[in-house]
Amino acid sequence: MIDHTYTPAEGKPTTASPPRPPAGPAGNPPAVPPQRRSKLRWLWLPILIVLGWVGYKYWPQIGPMLSGPTAPATKGGKKGGKGAFGTVPVVATRARRGNIGVYYSNVGSVTPLNTVAVTSVVSGQLMSVSYKEGDIVQKDQVLMEIDPRPFAVQLENAEGQLAKDQALLANARVDLTRYETLVKQNAVPTQTLDTQKALVEQDVGAVKSDQAMIDSARLNLVYCKITAKFTGRVGLRLVDPGNIVQSNSTAPLVVITQIEPISVLFPVAENDLPPIYQKMRAGASLTVDAWDAGNTKKLSTGKLATIDNQIDQTTGTVRVRANFDNKNFELFPNQFVNVRLLVQEKTGVVLLSDAAIQRSTSEVYVFLVKPDSTVTVRDITVGTSDGGFTEVTSGLVPGDEVVMTGVDKLQEGSKVNASVPGEQPAGRGGATNGGGASKKGGGKKK
Repeated sequence: MIDHTYTPAEGKPTTASPPRPPAGPAGNPPAVPPQRRSKLRWLWLPILIVLGWVGYKYWPQIGPMLSGPTAPATKGGKKGGKGAFGTVPVVATRARRGNIGVYYSNVGSVTPLNTVAVTSVVSGQLMSVSYKEGDIVQKDQVLMEIDPRPFAVQLENAEGQLAKDQALLANARVDLTRYETLVKQNAVPTQTLDTQKALVEQDVGAVKSDQAMIDSARLNLVYCKITAKFTGRVGLRLVDPGNIVQSNSTAPLVVITQIEPISVLFPVAENDLPPIYQKMRAGASLTVDAWDAGNTKKLSTGKLATIDNQIDQTTGTVRVRANFDNKNFELFPNQFVNVRLLVQEKTGVVLLSDAAIQRSTSEVYVFLVKPDSTVTVRDITVGTSDGGFTEVTSGLVPGDEVVMTGVDKLQEGSKVNASVPGEQPAGRGGATNGGGASKKGGGKKK
Protein backbone atom coordinates (compact mmCIF):
# COMPACT_ATOMS: atom_id res chain seq x y z
CA MET A 1 0.00 0.00 0.00
CA ILE A 2 1.38 3.37 -1.03
CA ASP A 3 1.02 6.24 1.33
CA HIS A 4 0.12 9.50 -0.46
CA THR A 5 0.87 12.68 1.34
CA TYR A 6 0.46 16.33 0.44
CA THR A 7 3.11 18.91 0.69
CA PRO A 8 1.91 22.23 2.01
CA ALA A 9 3.81 24.19 -0.62
CA GLU A 10 2.46 22.51 -3.72
CA GLY A 11 -0.69 20.88 -2.54
CA LYS A 12 0.13 17.72 -4.55
CA PRO A 13 0.38 14.17 -3.33
CA THR A 14 3.85 12.46 -3.24
CA THR A 15 4.95 8.84 -3.05
CA ALA A 16 6.87 7.79 0.10
CA SER A 17 10.25 5.96 -0.49
CA PRO A 18 11.04 2.77 1.40
CA PRO A 19 13.41 3.15 4.34
CA ARG A 20 17.19 3.14 3.38
CA PRO A 21 20.00 1.64 5.44
CA PRO A 22 22.09 4.07 7.38
CA ALA A 23 24.65 5.94 5.26
CA GLY A 24 28.41 5.62 5.72
CA PRO A 25 30.60 8.36 7.13
CA ALA A 26 30.84 11.69 5.27
CA GLY A 27 27.91 10.85 3.03
CA ASN A 28 29.59 7.75 1.40
CA PRO A 29 27.47 4.83 0.08
CA PRO A 30 25.90 2.65 2.68
CA ALA A 31 28.36 0.48 4.55
CA VAL A 32 28.27 -3.31 4.04
CA PRO A 33 27.48 -5.16 7.18
CA PRO A 34 30.57 -6.79 8.79
CA GLN A 35 29.16 -10.31 8.46
CA ARG A 36 28.68 -10.00 4.68
CA ARG A 37 32.15 -8.41 4.19
CA SER A 38 33.89 -11.42 5.88
CA LYS A 39 32.07 -13.87 3.58
CA LEU A 40 33.18 -11.98 0.43
CA ARG A 41 36.84 -11.95 1.55
CA TRP A 42 37.06 -15.76 1.96
CA LEU A 43 35.26 -16.27 -1.38
CA TRP A 44 38.33 -14.90 -3.37
CA LEU A 45 40.83 -17.33 -1.83
CA PRO A 46 39.72 -20.55 -3.65
CA ILE A 47 39.35 -18.55 -6.87
CA LEU A 48 43.01 -17.39 -6.69
CA ILE A 49 44.17 -20.95 -5.93
CA VAL A 50 42.36 -22.32 -8.98
CA LEU A 51 43.77 -19.60 -11.27
CA GLY A 52 47.31 -20.25 -10.02
CA TRP A 53 47.05 -24.01 -10.66
CA VAL A 54 45.65 -23.47 -14.19
CA GLY A 55 48.46 -21.02 -15.04
CA TYR A 56 51.17 -23.39 -13.77
CA LYS A 57 49.82 -26.40 -15.71
CA TYR A 58 49.02 -24.79 -19.07
CA TRP A 59 51.55 -21.95 -19.30
CA PRO A 60 54.07 -23.99 -21.43
CA GLN A 61 51.32 -24.31 -24.10
CA ILE A 62 49.93 -20.79 -24.05
CA GLY A 63 53.20 -18.93 -23.26
CA PRO A 64 54.78 -19.22 -26.76
CA MET A 65 51.51 -18.11 -28.43
CA LEU A 66 51.27 -15.05 -26.18
CA SER A 67 54.95 -14.13 -26.74
CA GLY A 68 54.47 -13.63 -30.49
CA PRO A 69 56.05 -15.26 -33.58
CA THR A 70 59.53 -13.74 -33.00
CA ALA A 71 60.02 -15.21 -29.51
CA PRO A 72 63.05 -17.52 -29.37
CA ALA A 73 62.50 -21.21 -28.79
CA THR A 74 63.20 -22.43 -25.31
CA LYS A 75 63.85 -25.81 -23.85
CA GLY A 76 60.61 -25.59 -21.88
CA GLY A 77 58.50 -25.65 -25.06
CA LYS A 78 59.51 -29.03 -26.32
CA LYS A 79 56.34 -30.68 -24.96
CA GLY A 80 54.05 -28.26 -26.75
CA GLY A 81 51.82 -28.92 -29.74
CA LYS A 82 52.38 -28.14 -33.40
CA GLY A 83 54.00 -24.89 -34.44
CA ALA A 84 51.68 -21.92 -34.79
CA PHE A 85 53.63 -19.99 -37.45
CA GLY A 86 53.23 -22.16 -40.54
CA THR A 87 56.22 -23.54 -42.44
CA VAL A 88 59.47 -22.00 -41.20
CA PRO A 89 62.44 -21.76 -43.63
CA VAL A 90 65.63 -22.97 -41.93
CA VAL A 91 69.18 -23.98 -42.84
CA ALA A 92 70.16 -27.45 -41.70
CA THR A 93 73.27 -29.56 -41.52
CA ARG A 94 73.90 -33.28 -41.23
CA ALA A 95 75.79 -35.21 -38.61
CA ARG A 96 78.73 -37.03 -40.18
CA ARG A 97 81.38 -39.53 -39.20
CA GLY A 98 84.96 -38.27 -39.06
CA ASN A 99 88.09 -37.71 -37.01
CA ILE A 100 88.79 -35.10 -34.34
CA GLY A 101 91.83 -34.35 -32.23
CA VAL A 102 92.13 -33.83 -28.48
CA TYR A 103 94.24 -30.72 -27.94
CA TYR A 104 95.72 -29.00 -24.90
CA SER A 105 95.77 -25.27 -25.60
CA ASN A 106 97.68 -22.48 -23.90
CA VAL A 107 99.65 -19.33 -24.61
CA GLY A 108 103.37 -19.76 -25.28
CA SER A 109 106.39 -17.60 -25.97
CA VAL A 110 108.76 -18.06 -28.89
CA THR A 111 112.24 -18.65 -27.43
CA PRO A 112 115.45 -18.97 -29.49
CA LEU A 113 117.57 -22.05 -28.93
CA ASN A 114 120.71 -19.86 -28.88
CA THR A 115 121.22 -16.15 -28.23
CA VAL A 116 124.58 -14.45 -27.77
CA ALA A 117 125.54 -10.86 -26.93
CA VAL A 118 128.82 -10.38 -28.80
CA THR A 119 131.56 -8.45 -26.97
CA SER A 120 135.22 -7.82 -27.75
CA VAL A 121 137.96 -9.97 -26.19
CA VAL A 122 140.65 -7.32 -26.92
CA SER A 123 140.66 -3.57 -26.57
CA GLY A 124 141.19 -1.32 -29.51
CA GLN A 125 139.65 0.87 -32.17
CA LEU A 126 136.76 -0.57 -34.18
CA MET A 127 137.83 -0.32 -37.81
CA SER A 128 134.91 -1.81 -39.79
CA VAL A 129 131.45 -3.40 -39.55
CA SER A 130 130.80 -5.92 -42.32
CA TYR A 131 127.13 -6.80 -41.78
CA LYS A 132 123.78 -5.10 -42.25
CA GLU A 133 121.25 -4.82 -39.49
CA GLY A 134 118.80 -7.71 -39.55
CA ASP A 135 120.96 -9.91 -41.80
CA ILE A 136 121.11 -13.68 -41.47
CA VAL A 137 124.79 -14.34 -40.80
CA GLN A 138 126.52 -17.69 -41.13
CA LYS A 139 128.71 -19.39 -38.56
CA ASP A 140 132.33 -18.02 -38.50
CA GLN A 141 131.36 -15.06 -40.71
CA VAL A 142 133.39 -11.92 -39.90
CA LEU A 143 131.14 -9.26 -38.42
CA MET A 144 133.56 -6.58 -37.18
CA GLU A 145 137.31 -5.89 -37.16
CA ILE A 146 139.39 -4.15 -34.51
CA ASP A 147 142.66 -2.40 -35.46
CA PRO A 148 145.24 -5.27 -35.57
CA ARG A 149 148.40 -3.13 -35.85
CA PRO A 150 149.17 -2.88 -32.10
CA PHE A 151 148.99 -6.64 -31.80
CA ALA A 152 151.15 -7.11 -34.90
CA VAL A 153 153.85 -4.99 -33.21
CA GLN A 154 153.56 -7.11 -30.07
CA LEU A 155 154.05 -10.21 -32.21
CA GLU A 156 157.23 -8.83 -33.78
CA ASN A 157 158.58 -7.87 -30.37
CA ALA A 158 157.90 -11.34 -28.99
CA GLU A 159 159.55 -12.96 -32.01
CA GLY A 160 162.68 -10.81 -31.52
CA GLN A 161 162.88 -11.69 -27.87
CA LEU A 162 162.52 -15.36 -28.75
CA ALA A 163 165.45 -15.17 -31.21
CA LYS A 164 167.65 -13.55 -28.54
CA ASP A 165 166.82 -16.12 -25.90
CA GLN A 166 167.28 -18.99 -28.34
CA ALA A 167 170.85 -17.72 -29.03
CA LEU A 168 171.60 -17.54 -25.31
CA LEU A 169 170.27 -21.05 -24.88
CA ALA A 170 172.50 -22.36 -27.69
CA ASN A 171 175.60 -20.72 -26.15
CA ALA A 172 174.76 -22.11 -22.71
CA ARG A 173 174.45 -25.61 -24.11
CA VAL A 174 177.91 -25.32 -25.79
CA ASP A 175 179.46 -24.23 -22.48
CA LEU A 176 177.70 -27.09 -20.73
CA THR A 177 179.31 -29.59 -23.12
CA ARG A 178 182.77 -28.02 -22.57
CA TYR A 179 182.41 -28.12 -18.77
CA GLU A 180 181.36 -31.75 -18.83
CA THR A 181 184.65 -32.62 -20.64
CA LEU A 182 186.77 -30.52 -18.27
CA VAL A 183 185.20 -32.05 -15.17
CA LYS A 184 186.19 -35.50 -16.40
CA GLN A 185 189.79 -34.21 -16.68
CA ASN A 186 189.55 -32.53 -13.23
CA ALA A 187 190.30 -29.20 -14.92
CA VAL A 188 187.29 -27.38 -13.41
CA PRO A 189 185.30 -27.92 -10.20
CA THR A 190 182.03 -29.82 -10.29
CA GLN A 191 180.22 -26.71 -9.00
CA THR A 192 180.95 -24.90 -12.26
CA LEU A 193 179.29 -27.74 -14.18
CA ASP A 194 176.18 -27.59 -11.97
CA THR A 195 175.89 -23.83 -12.40
CA GLN A 196 176.04 -24.21 -16.17
CA LYS A 197 173.29 -26.83 -16.14
CA ALA A 198 171.04 -24.41 -14.21
CA LEU A 199 171.82 -21.67 -16.73
CA VAL A 200 170.75 -23.91 -19.58
CA GLU A 201 167.44 -24.70 -17.88
CA GLN A 202 166.92 -20.96 -17.29
CA ASP A 203 167.40 -20.20 -20.96
CA VAL A 204 164.98 -23.00 -21.87
CA GLY A 205 162.34 -21.35 -19.70
CA ALA A 206 163.00 -17.96 -21.29
CA VAL A 207 162.50 -19.46 -24.76
CA LYS A 208 159.18 -21.02 -23.70
CA SER A 209 158.01 -17.69 -22.27
CA ASP A 210 158.92 -15.94 -25.50
CA GLN A 211 156.98 -18.54 -27.47
CA ALA A 212 153.94 -17.96 -25.25
CA MET A 213 154.18 -14.22 -25.92
CA ILE A 214 154.21 -14.96 -29.64
CA ASP A 215 151.14 -17.21 -29.33
CA SER A 216 149.32 -14.56 -27.31
CA ALA A 217 150.05 -11.89 -29.89
CA ARG A 218 148.86 -14.16 -32.68
CA LEU A 219 145.68 -14.97 -30.73
CA ASN A 220 144.99 -11.26 -30.24
CA LEU A 221 145.30 -10.83 -33.97
CA VAL A 222 142.62 -13.51 -34.38
CA TYR A 223 140.42 -11.79 -31.80
CA CYS A 224 140.66 -8.57 -33.81
CA LYS A 225 138.22 -10.21 -36.23
CA ILE A 226 134.87 -10.70 -34.46
CA THR A 227 132.97 -13.62 -36.01
CA ALA A 228 129.52 -15.21 -35.62
CA LYS A 229 129.48 -18.22 -33.33
CA PHE A 230 126.42 -19.76 -35.05
CA THR A 231 124.02 -19.08 -37.87
CA GLY A 232 121.41 -16.55 -36.86
CA ARG A 233 119.99 -13.09 -37.28
CA VAL A 234 121.89 -10.02 -36.10
CA GLY A 235 120.08 -7.18 -34.42
CA LEU A 236 120.58 -3.44 -34.63
CA ARG A 237 124.16 -2.17 -34.61
CA LEU A 238 125.09 -0.95 -31.15
CA VAL A 239 128.52 0.59 -31.91
CA ASP A 240 129.86 2.43 -34.94
CA PRO A 241 133.31 2.22 -36.58
CA GLY A 242 135.91 4.55 -35.09
CA ASN A 243 134.90 3.95 -31.48
CA ILE A 244 137.26 2.45 -28.93
CA VAL A 245 135.96 -0.84 -27.55
CA GLN A 246 137.13 -2.31 -24.26
CA SER A 247 137.70 -5.96 -23.51
CA ASN A 248 136.13 -5.70 -20.06
CA SER A 249 132.96 -3.87 -21.22
CA THR A 250 129.58 -5.49 -20.52
CA ALA A 251 127.83 -3.58 -23.30
CA PRO A 252 127.46 -5.87 -26.34
CA LEU A 253 128.61 -4.88 -29.81
CA VAL A 254 125.80 -6.87 -31.47
CA VAL A 255 123.26 -9.55 -30.52
CA ILE A 256 122.87 -12.71 -32.59
CA THR A 257 119.72 -14.82 -32.28
CA GLN A 258 119.22 -18.25 -33.76
CA ILE A 259 116.06 -18.24 -35.87
CA GLU A 260 116.18 -21.58 -37.64
CA PRO A 261 115.30 -23.82 -35.84
CA ILE A 262 113.47 -22.12 -32.99
CA SER A 263 111.47 -23.23 -29.98
CA VAL A 264 108.28 -22.30 -28.12
CA LEU A 265 107.94 -22.53 -24.34
CA PHE A 266 104.43 -22.95 -22.94
CA PRO A 267 102.88 -24.22 -19.67
CA VAL A 268 100.90 -27.42 -19.23
CA ALA A 269 98.61 -28.01 -16.25
CA GLU A 270 99.88 -30.63 -13.85
CA ASN A 271 96.66 -32.64 -14.27
CA ASP A 272 97.29 -32.85 -18.03
CA LEU A 273 100.93 -33.89 -17.64
CA PRO A 274 100.60 -37.69 -17.06
CA PRO A 275 99.28 -38.62 -20.55
CA ILE A 276 101.90 -36.39 -22.21
CA TYR A 277 104.74 -37.81 -20.12
CA GLN A 278 103.53 -41.34 -20.73
CA LYS A 279 103.52 -40.88 -24.51
CA MET A 280 106.97 -39.27 -24.51
CA ARG A 281 108.44 -42.15 -22.45
CA ALA A 282 106.92 -44.56 -24.97
CA GLY A 283 108.78 -42.75 -27.75
CA ALA A 284 105.74 -41.08 -29.32
CA SER A 285 106.24 -37.84 -31.24
CA LEU A 286 103.60 -35.30 -30.21
CA THR A 287 102.60 -32.62 -32.70
CA VAL A 288 102.40 -28.97 -31.62
CA ASP A 289 100.72 -26.22 -33.66
CA ALA A 290 101.54 -22.54 -33.19
CA TRP A 291 98.76 -20.06 -34.05
CA ASP A 292 98.84 -16.28 -34.14
CA ALA A 293 97.62 -14.07 -31.29
CA GLY A 294 94.11 -13.90 -32.75
CA ASN A 295 93.97 -17.70 -33.06
CA THR A 296 92.94 -17.35 -36.70
CA LYS A 297 96.07 -18.40 -38.64
CA LYS A 298 98.34 -21.37 -38.08
CA LEU A 299 101.93 -20.17 -38.21
CA SER A 300 103.94 -23.38 -37.97
CA THR A 301 103.88 -27.03 -36.90
CA GLY A 302 106.55 -28.60 -34.72
CA LYS A 303 107.26 -31.42 -32.30
CA LEU A 304 107.31 -31.57 -28.52
CA ALA A 305 110.97 -31.71 -27.46
CA THR A 306 111.24 -31.81 -23.67
CA ILE A 307 109.49 -31.27 -20.34
CA ASP A 308 110.91 -29.24 -17.47
CA ASN A 309 112.12 -31.11 -14.40
CA GLN A 310 109.75 -29.57 -11.84
CA ILE A 311 106.26 -28.13 -11.44
CA ASP A 312 105.79 -24.47 -10.57
CA GLN A 313 103.85 -24.56 -7.30
CA THR A 314 102.55 -21.01 -7.68
CA THR A 315 100.72 -21.81 -10.93
CA GLY A 316 100.37 -25.59 -10.83
CA THR A 317 101.92 -25.90 -14.29
CA VAL A 318 105.09 -27.30 -15.82
CA ARG A 319 106.95 -25.73 -18.74
CA VAL A 320 107.48 -27.72 -21.92
CA ARG A 321 109.46 -26.91 -25.06
CA ALA A 322 108.47 -27.57 -28.64
CA ASN A 323 110.90 -27.17 -31.57
CA PHE A 324 109.93 -25.74 -34.96
CA ASP A 325 111.94 -25.76 -38.20
CA ASN A 326 110.82 -22.18 -38.92
CA LYS A 327 111.95 -22.42 -42.54
CA ASN A 328 109.96 -19.35 -43.58
CA PHE A 329 110.62 -17.40 -40.35
CA GLU A 330 106.95 -17.41 -39.32
CA LEU A 331 107.94 -17.38 -35.64
CA PHE A 332 109.78 -14.40 -34.18
CA PRO A 333 111.75 -14.41 -30.90
CA ASN A 334 109.71 -13.38 -27.84
CA GLN A 335 106.49 -13.53 -29.85
CA PHE A 336 103.35 -14.67 -28.00
CA VAL A 337 101.50 -17.46 -29.81
CA ASN A 338 98.58 -19.76 -29.10
CA VAL A 339 99.90 -23.29 -28.75
CA ARG A 340 97.82 -26.43 -29.37
CA LEU A 341 99.36 -29.74 -28.30
CA LEU A 342 97.78 -32.78 -29.98
CA VAL A 343 97.47 -35.51 -27.35
CA GLN A 344 95.01 -37.92 -28.98
CA GLU A 345 93.37 -38.45 -32.38
CA LYS A 346 89.78 -39.78 -32.22
CA THR A 347 88.73 -41.58 -35.39
CA GLY A 348 85.31 -42.61 -36.67
CA VAL A 349 83.25 -40.47 -34.29
CA VAL A 350 80.00 -38.60 -34.99
CA LEU A 351 80.66 -34.92 -35.69
CA LEU A 352 78.23 -32.01 -35.80
CA SER A 353 78.69 -28.33 -36.55
CA ASP A 354 78.88 -26.15 -33.44
CA ALA A 355 76.24 -23.81 -34.90
CA ALA A 356 73.59 -26.55 -34.69
CA ILE A 357 74.09 -27.29 -31.00
CA GLN A 358 71.77 -25.51 -28.55
CA ARG A 359 72.53 -25.19 -24.86
CA SER A 360 70.45 -24.39 -21.80
CA THR A 361 71.49 -24.11 -18.20
CA SER A 362 71.22 -27.87 -17.68
CA GLU A 363 70.97 -29.59 -21.08
CA VAL A 364 72.50 -29.74 -24.55
CA TYR A 365 70.03 -30.39 -27.39
CA VAL A 366 69.36 -29.96 -31.10
CA PHE A 367 66.32 -29.50 -33.33
CA LEU A 368 66.17 -32.73 -35.34
CA VAL A 369 64.34 -32.60 -38.68
CA LYS A 370 62.03 -35.61 -39.12
CA PRO A 371 61.05 -37.13 -42.49
CA ASP A 372 57.66 -35.34 -42.36
CA SER A 373 59.45 -31.94 -42.31
CA THR A 374 58.67 -31.30 -38.66
CA VAL A 375 61.23 -30.82 -35.92
CA THR A 376 61.64 -32.49 -32.58
CA VAL A 377 63.90 -31.53 -29.71
CA ARG A 378 66.61 -34.16 -29.19
CA ASP A 379 68.92 -34.22 -26.17
CA ILE A 380 72.53 -35.05 -27.04
CA THR A 381 75.80 -35.69 -25.22
CA VAL A 382 78.88 -33.92 -26.54
CA GLY A 383 82.60 -34.59 -26.22
CA THR A 384 85.65 -33.02 -27.85
CA SER A 385 85.31 -29.76 -29.81
CA ASP A 386 87.75 -28.53 -32.44
CA GLY A 387 87.72 -26.52 -35.64
CA GLY A 388 84.01 -25.61 -35.51
CA PHE A 389 82.85 -29.21 -34.99
CA THR A 390 81.92 -31.13 -31.85
CA GLU A 391 81.94 -34.84 -31.15
CA VAL A 392 78.45 -36.20 -30.36
CA THR A 393 78.77 -39.27 -28.16
CA SER A 394 75.03 -40.01 -27.94
CA GLY A 395 71.75 -38.73 -29.36
CA LEU A 396 72.60 -38.63 -33.08
CA VAL A 397 73.77 -40.97 -35.81
CA PRO A 398 75.57 -40.08 -39.06
CA GLY A 399 73.13 -38.60 -41.56
CA ASP A 400 70.73 -37.05 -39.04
CA GLU A 401 69.54 -33.64 -40.26
CA VAL A 402 69.71 -30.89 -37.64
CA VAL A 403 68.60 -27.26 -37.82
CA MET A 404 71.56 -24.90 -37.87
CA THR A 405 70.02 -21.43 -38.37
CA GLY A 406 66.46 -20.32 -37.71
CA VAL A 407 65.96 -22.07 -34.37
CA ASP A 408 64.60 -18.89 -32.79
CA LYS A 409 61.24 -19.51 -34.50
CA LEU A 410 60.96 -23.21 -33.72
CA GLN A 411 59.26 -25.28 -31.08
CA GLU A 412 58.38 -28.95 -30.74
CA GLY A 413 56.48 -30.09 -33.87
CA SER A 414 57.09 -26.95 -35.96
CA LYS A 415 56.79 -27.41 -39.72
CA VAL A 416 60.00 -26.43 -41.50
CA ASN A 417 61.36 -26.05 -45.01
CA ALA A 418 64.97 -27.13 -44.44
CA SER A 419 67.79 -26.63 -46.92
CA VAL A 420 71.18 -28.28 -46.45
CA PRO A 421 74.11 -26.39 -48.04
CA GLY A 422 75.66 -28.46 -50.80
CA GLU A 423 72.62 -30.72 -51.24
CA GLN A 424 69.93 -30.56 -53.89
CA PRO A 425 66.41 -29.78 -52.54
CA ALA A 426 64.20 -32.87 -52.45
CA GLY A 427 60.69 -33.74 -51.36
CA ARG A 428 60.33 -34.77 -47.78
CA GLY A 429 57.71 -37.43 -48.30
CA GLY A 430 59.90 -40.27 -49.55
CA ALA A 431 63.34 -39.03 -48.58
CA THR A 432 65.37 -40.81 -46.00
CA ASN A 433 67.05 -38.84 -43.29
CA GLY A 434 70.36 -40.56 -42.87
CA GLY A 435 69.03 -43.89 -41.64
CA GLY A 436 68.77 -43.20 -37.94
CA ALA A 437 66.59 -40.10 -38.17
CA SER A 438 63.67 -41.84 -39.89
CA LYS A 439 63.46 -44.37 -37.08
CA LYS A 440 64.21 -42.26 -34.04
CA GLY A 441 62.93 -38.87 -35.00
CA GLY A 442 59.40 -39.41 -33.78
CA GLY A 443 60.03 -38.05 -30.34
CA LYS A 444 62.53 -37.02 -27.75
CA LYS A 445 65.24 -39.59 -27.19
CA LYS A 446 65.51 -40.74 -23.64
